[in-house]
Amino acid sequence: MCSVKNPTGLPIHHPEYRYALSRNPYAEKLKKGPGIVFSDNDTEAKQGQWKKRDGEKLHVEIGCNAGHVVVEWAARDAGDRFIGIDWKFKAIHRAFEKALKKNLENIHFLRGHADRLPYMFAKGEVDHLYLFFPDPWAKKSQLKNRFITESKLRMIHEVLAPGGTFQIKTDHPGYFAWMEDHIAKTAELWEITFRSTDLHAGNPAAHTLTFPDVTCFEKLFIKDGIAIHRIDLKKR
Repeated sequence: MCSVKNPTGLPIHHPEYRYALSRNPYAEKLKKGPGIVFSDNDTEAKQGQWKKRDGEKLHVEIGCNAGHVVVEWAARDAGDRFIGIDWKFKAIHRAFEKALKKNLENIHFLRGHADRLPYMFAKGEVDHLYLFFPDPWAKKSQLKNRFITESKLRMIHEVLAPGGTFQIKTDHPGYFAWMEDHIAKTAELWEITFRSTDLHAGNPAAHTLTFPDVTCFEKLFIKDGIAIHRIDLKKR
């Protein structure tokens, strides 16, 4: 992901990186959700300003898809603030439409690169971060595209508040082993508070779980008997 560049040639992690204009039809539709949804460069305009009330916690889901999970979280807990991030225009559009139908005032959506987290959020601004079923990029030539790396874990550590948490789920054993290897390389930053290689083992009612307790992918994996791996990290 860090090899992505804009027309000026700047890599995505560069402070002066700017998103290229998009011809995606949903790019214009996202502009109809002022105050709820932000796209591209606008995702970085509110850095350090996401929390609206004293004491509220900021929850951020990376790869929120159409908001199945994060919208339900926001509906359940009006006292906290929630943000869903995804790269797909249509998915973010569907997500913010769900939030509008529920009249939610404590949720926002960002259409942008998760690699830009340090520019979307100030240091220590995020209380709880979530990454559910990221692309495993399973081929050897694709491993460089995996989101969880030592450098990303250090980046995430900076945007988390003291004692903040980072929860990850995957159905891919190889990627989970990769994650644990990179977590070990940053062991001084994290306390592992939960770990499982078969999250729903022993739960005969797992197939009845629904949003926000499971994601769309997770429901399918449970149905197919695929083990879910999960690890929870707490910022030291």
